[in-house]
Amino acid sequence: MKAIFAAAAVAALVASQAAVAQRSGKEVVESTCASCHAKGAQGAPRIGDRKAWSARSAQGLRSLTQSAIKGIRNMPAHGGDTRLSDLEIARAIAHMVNRSGGKWTEPASLQQLAAERSGPQVYREQCVKCHEKGVGGAPKIGELPAWTPRLKDGLDNMVRSAIRGHGGMPPRGDRADLTDGEVRNAVLYMVNPGASGKAEKEAPRSAAPSTLYRSVGGMDVHLGLVSAETMRVFPEGSVERSMHGGVPSGRGYYHVNVSLVDAKTKAPVGDAKVDIRLEQPGVSSVSKTLEPVTINNAPSYGNYVRMPGGAYRITLQVRRPGAAAPVEARFEHRTR
Repeated sequence: MKAIFAAAAVAALVASQAAVAQRSGKEVVESTCASCHAKGAQGAPRIGDRKAWSARSAQGLRSLTQSAIKGIRNMPAHGGDTRLSDLEIARAIAHMVNRSGGKWTEPASLQQLAAERSGPQVYREQCVKCHEKGVGGAPKIGELPAWTPRLKDGLDNMVRSAIRGHGGMPPRGDRADLTDGEVRNAVLYMVNPGASGKAEKEAPRSAAPSTLYRSVGGMDVHLGLVSAETMRVFPEGSVERSMHGGVPSGRGYYHVNVSLVDAKTKAPVGDAKVDIRLEQPGVSSVSKTLEPVTINNAPSYGNYVRMPGGAYRITLQVRRPGAAAPVEARFEHRTR
């Protein structure tokens, strides 16, 4: 039962994470980039050199950010500071371009800059070295009880901890060219390898597939259920505590979250209308519309529902614009 709730928490927290403060481009340049770009050291384009930056700015922010993330010529990956987020790097680039004659707008949020490596791919290339056998106390892939305490402060904080380095793990798992999104993909995969059809095929045999996942109508449907008691642990003013009008009082309430992914393109689905029906056969049947939720560019659908202890039949009805008919995904779940 604990494993089921931990898997549900992962799916829900993907869309209900607390935003992490991101520094401005000016702050990042002053703290990191200026060491080379202020004077043009080691061939770096000097801030203020219009000619040097004109050629580079023609590539666009997306391309320049990817080059900075992966490293190029004499510049190491992530500008030599693996603690920098992708958004901070993008802002720093925009700031330097603007100081050199450009008229760019520093991004308020970071859209996906390039096709990211999947969770299974990052795991095989890097994370497997420690997380397959639990080297140095690393939580093993698929062992949900070991990952659950690390989720107590929210998924976003756990991912940031992996980006910055924690305990015996160096920043970004000692793989400096990993993007923030790739780190997130790897973390989600290791916590719950059975969260997608593809992952189920590639997961270790010891890792049980999630019972709260379905593939229907060309979509991967992930259902997350987290008790209201768990949501109350988050601090006042956090996204977790304030969404959907706040955490309801009383017993038996759960936060339900649904994440939809296009099975073919693997792109998040954010244009659907999602309804949930909760049934206790012969006892009750309740329906509710889930509200769109978009945090850190991750669209999903959520709301609070009351599910006192017992067995439930859960039906999700998903309607997409232009679709001839809605798609339904059915689950069986028991609450305590």
